[in-house]
Amino acid sequence: MSRLYRTVLDLLHHSGLARAGRNACRGAGVVFMLHRVRPICEAQDGAARFRPNGGLSVTPDFLDAAIGLVKQQGYDLVPLQEVPRRLQAAREGRAERPFAAFTLDDGYRDNREHAWPVFRKHDCPFTIFVCPSFADGEGELWWEVLERAIAINDEVHPLLPDLPTRLPTNTLLRKKTAWQRLYPLVRYMDEHEQRTWVMRFGERHRVDVHGLCRELVMNWNELREMASDPLCGFGAHTEHHHALARLDEEEAHYEMAASRAHVEDGLGVKVGTLAYPYGDPDSAGPREFALARKLGFSVAVTTRKGHLYPEHLDHLTALPRLSLNGFYQSLKHLDVLLSGLPFMLYNRFQRVNVSA
Repeated sequence: MSRLYRTVLDLLHHSGLARAGRNACRGAGVVFMLHRVRPICEAQDGAARFRPNGGLSVTPDFLDAAIGLVKQQGYDLVPLQEVPRRLQAAREGRAERPFAAFTLDDGYRDNREHAWPVFRKHDCPFTIFVCPSFADGEGELWWEVLERAIAINDEVHPLLPDLPTRLPTNTLLRKKTAWQRLYPLVRYMDEHEQRTWVMRFGERHRVDVHGLCRELVMNWNELREMASDPLCGFGAHTEHHHALARLDEEEAHYEMAASRAHVEDGLGVKVGTLAYPYGDPDSAGPREFALARKLGFSVAVTTRKGHLYPEHLDHLTALPRLSLNGFYQSLKHLDVLLSGLPFMLYNRFQRVNVSA
């Protein structure tokens, strides 16, 4: 899929279609999505080259170049909470320049170490979506646990239906195969069963689940240090990073409301924005969009793909984002994505896609 996607982006670039369609497809602005920002050290052994979560990471150099390209193309860099005002101006025909807002999910520690200096260099506002259980050091970043366990072991024992009791992971190919078999099963488990399973899986494979959370994610003191910078804003990311659409309505409501309250109490800031964990249609849909509106969030973002258009003013709790993906760290490809054409094609020329 990655190779096919790159081929399509190359075709749109070299054919000139992306450049030709820029004015019609670019829209009013874009919200960028990141997770991790860190230098990637190429190691020699196969386990270290096993990075199935690599799409969640970009390098500081690429982030620096990406912001530079966004500025070069005439985008105004704005905080996320300014998006409604910008869309209103676009609807009224008062907007002349497109806008870009940068967001980072989960609060990884490398956001502080490697992304923050880049944002300061460009005087670029950014929003970090905080999951309080992660900041407490008690969260289960199951995708990181799964990667770490497969990386450091020569075999894993999933103890899941329809899988062998033992999966060999003693070569790079076998590690990738084990990931491909395990990831979708774990991703779509019942949310509570998933957390029970990952704790036991970590115990069986020498991975301290909560220790890994504390290793990778900022604690409240580190987040408070960043809160001192006016460029840095914070949003809610639910209490436990659950896929909200798979919870009952009462629990989904709690996850959103409690997350906002804990971030406000922990950082002493006002929180008006939300990012849905995972953010795809299976994880956040019309019910969640309505709940976010009811709770008073001014903006809530998904991982649905697309630019922002004036029509999104009527759907502020269901906004799409443009992912800066570690597998596509190419300014040529980013230039194509900034044209908006790939997303128009992907969404079948619908500007707004929030119905399911």
